[in-house]
Amino acid sequence: MTRRPTTSWLATCVAALLASTAAGSARADDGVPWQQLSPEQQQTLQQFKDQWDQLPADRQRQLVEGAERWKSLSPVEREQTKERLQRWQSLEPEDRERMRERYERFKQLPPDEQQRVRENFRRFRDLPPEKREQLKQRWQDMSPEERNQRLDSHHGKGSDDDDSDKNDAGGDDDRKDKDKKRGQDDR
Repeated sequence: MTRRPTTSWLATCVAALLASTAAGSARADDGVPWQQLSPEQQQTLQQFKDQWDQLPADRQRQLVEGAERWKSLSPVEREQTKERLQRWQSLEPEDRERMRERYERFKQLPPDEQQRVRENFRRFRDLPPEKREQLKQRWQDMSPEERNQRLDSHHGKGSDDDDSDKNDAGGDDDRKDKDKKRGQDDR
């Protein structure tokens, strides 16, 4: 039997999750005394009260910043954040690690490349579900070499090329059949 987490616990976890990407603005050796937290912050971070003094100063600041961001969210945003946290927690540890690694790689990209990735993601997300499934299947049917070629051929493309990629994203049936056959030949 699984226990349903309390809202306070979820809020604390969400605050910690949100805070994990925040950079501390104060010096690393300056902790945040528990007594200096507002009553609302103390309530949100209640789970950490007993160990607060043992937490590293930068972790304390991250948690405080996360609690502040949590407070600034609308009820709808809080609910969406809780849902994302629950989805994250339901992932297998290997999947979470793979996502962390991908995020680290993403952070290493130049800003213009990050923007291109975001735009492509939005474009993909906005496709009808059937089209997304087609593209996923097409990607899965490719051999690793074909995937690398595809990534290399689209790396660094400008916006004009991205429009042609949109048309190519679904691909015509003949090309998909050829790609699929080629993938099977390579196996």
